[in-house]
Amino acid sequence: MKQRTLAREVSIQGSALHTGEAVTLTMKPAPADHGIVFKRIDLSGSPELRPRVDQITDLVRATTIQNGHAKIHTVEHVLSALHGCGVDNVLIEMNASEPPIMDGSAKPYVNMILQGEPVEQDKDREYFTLDAPVSVTRGDSSIIALPCDELKISCTSADNRGIHTQHLSLSIDPDVYMTQVAAARTFTIYEDIEELLKLGKIKGGSLDCAVVIKGDKIISKEPLRFKDEFVRHKILDIIGDVLLLGLPLKAHIIATRPGHAINAELTKILFEKLQEKKKGPKKKAATPAAKTPQPGETSLDIKRVLEMLPHRYPFLMIDRVLEFIGDTELVAIKNVTINEPYFQGHYPGEPVMPGVLQIEAMAQASGILLLRNANTDGKTALFMSADKVKFRRAVRPGDQLVINAKLTKSRGGKIGVAEATCTVGGNVVSSAELMFGFVDIEAAP
Repeated sequence: MKQRTLAREVSIQGSALHTGEAVTLTMKPAPADHGIVFKRIDLSGSPELRPRVDQITDLVRATTIQNGHAKIHTVEHVLSALHGCGVDNVLIEMNASEPPIMDGSAKPYVNMILQGEPVEQDKDREYFTLDAPVSVTRGDSSIIALPCDELKISCTSADNRGIHTQHLSLSIDPDVYMTQVAAARTFTIYEDIEELLKLGKIKGGSLDCAVVIKGDKIISKEPLRFKDEFVRHKILDIIGDVLLLGLPLKAHIIATRPGHAINAELTKILFEKLQEKKKGPKKKAATPAAKTPQPGETSLDIKRVLEMLPHRYPFLMIDRVLEFIGDTELVAIKNVTINEPYFQGHYPGEPVMPGVLQIEAMAQASGILLLRNANTDGKTALFMSADKVKFRRAVRPGDQLVINAKLTKSRGGKIGVAEATCTVGGNVVSSAELMFGFVDIEAAP
């Protein structure tokens, strides 16, 4: 994918949401590797700001960045439009401190970008591709980023009363962004308006640029543009806020009740990872030998499970090994809580543990058993295949998954086969026959 800029200069005029100022915003073409740069032409010296997460100074109902005396409020809609439309290089000139709010969505900026005609440049686009899960929790809000070969966002929007709960999952590309996201308008709760005014916010706010929620009623100058317009606007904001990373992102973001503050926390973590990546790989420490179960051990606590398995949050599916039965069987448990990250999208309002994770729990328990029964110093059991898989009942938050694993074949420390079942309350919920290969720990993916 090539970098893109605009073929021609384009401008837009309007009033700012929070400051109420009249403002003209102009986007100008920029060379490859220029990036997105804001320029305050109303200030002495026309200072420039390159939007990055380490410049954030305010996150109350908007994202504000500052460099020296130059400040720009509410950058998220402009950045969202550029990120969503795949524009990498542009100079944005403004004669005030905040972009115009227009209708409260990113659609006017998308129209502006299309008018400027995006064109490809002679340099390849650089992405930040996430390689390990990260997560942030703030009260009843959470946001998780998982490795993915595209930008995908799964979002749940809700108020404190649960009246307007909405969920949507989208893979973001320019077509999807322009048709499914950009037109979603900003919204607020009626009871929050007075407090925002006391904070000096929304001086330019009106029903021309926002949707107001009052109880179970929607106050708006026009009908909702989507039946789930609120969650679409939350996705719009996330797309804008994560561009403060400095590069377009490839990751699957799973967000529950997100806002600018928690979006920024996630972006800060991603930014730190990007900086580490630019510095180059750290010198790899010597890998310790695997701490396999000892013949005299009759159970394993979580500390020993962590020593046995390479898995970590959010993919560790064993909390404890209750007992080893002879040399060929064990019983382990996984406590299934509502805090499991997958319940945010599987499924909102009807949380069910994915079957594939039940298989993973059986595989991890079987892996411990296999390591106990083979000459596997410095090795780990790598799950290779599953056969005769059956799912019988749903597993829900609050259940305790009891995993029974039995070793059926072991070939010279190279291949192992186990039979496993998961039960809840004495009832079988899933079962499978699993095959493993043994690999050196350093070679394990």
